[in-house]
Amino acid sequence: MLLNLSCMKKRIFSAVLILFMSLAVASAQRMNVIFETDMGNDVDDALAIDMLYKYHRSRKIDFMAVMLNKEGEYPQRFIDLLNRWYGCKRIPIGVLSRKNNTSKAGVKYFTEYVCSLKDEKGRPLYKQLPQGYDDWKDAVKLYRELLSKAKDSSVTIISVGFSTNLAALMESAGDEFSSLNGRELVAKKVNRLVVMAGHMENPNYREFNVKEDVSSCQKVYNEWPTPIYTSPFELGLRILYPARSIKEDFSWTKHHPVVDAYKYYLPNMDDRPTWDLTAVLYAIDPGQMFNISPAGRIQVKEKGETVFTPDASGSHFYIYTTPEQRKQILDYFVNMITKKP
Repeated sequence: MLLNLSCMKKRIFSAVLILFMSLAVASAQRMNVIFETDMGNDVDDALAIDMLYKYHRSRKIDFMAVMLNKEGEYPQRFIDLLNRWYGCKRIPIGVLSRKNNTSKAGVKYFTEYVCSLKDEKGRPLYKQLPQGYDDWKDAVKLYRELLSKAKDSSVTIISVGFSTNLAALMESAGDEFSSLNGRELVAKKVNRLVVMAGHMENPNYREFNVKEDVSSCQKVYNEWPTPIYTSPFELGLRILYPARSIKEDFSWTKHHPVVDAYKYYLPNMDDRPTWDLTAVLYAIDPGQMFNISPAGRIQVKEKGETVFTPDASGSHFYIYTTPEQRKQILDYFVNMITKKP
């Protein structure tokens, strides 16, 4: 009996040890991700963050934070609402580090609409913090705190809005989190930056994310110390998320904040380009669905035009796709976004 008990204890210990090691390996393989978004200016941000929550819940990534590069009360309220709805309420939120008057503050977008929805009893339809929205952390402070704790070269930043916070981060000085200045901290802790920005096929095009804060975007492309991978305007424009899917593929739930956002933003239920989704997919799970340009340099001109010049010593790349890849990507998006979180 004692021998059997001893053997049983050894088996239990071995099983626990194997489980612990498996979890440790899985954790080590998870990608650390920070998401920069101008949530509220276009509904593709909402579709993109849906994917990130699901990657996080499936332990493919560690969703470290959401950084908002858009002013106003409702973008952060909407993110807080999503954090709670997707079961990720511990993901921190950083708010715009310095004012950017071109970030469309105060305009009634889908973020306010969804946050204001009520149920049949007049209560908020979606759980959210009742107050305290002035207490969110400054994005640069939150960046510095998170990066200082991260392993070297372990963080991927996905930026699908303005470059305001990223430029401010590089300009930051040493503080209680790290003696390194911002550029040094990025160089030490960030592996790569994946950006939705610009137009690589039309050097005269002024893409929204670039032209709304040209100086910050110039600073990022001129000074960012890690490789930058750009998902340009023309890529997402050629892959349209089908409104039919929004109407038909969510019967598994009565209420869905991203579906409500889509329907409010596009009342005619138009298909929508997948600009921000392509940046997220390339960063997390590209498979064989993308092609990468040769190394080069992207110049942001005075009015926001972007020009790519091949250069073997450059650290800038852009992604592009074939028609066959675009079909794969669209199927992936619809399958991913319509799944239960």
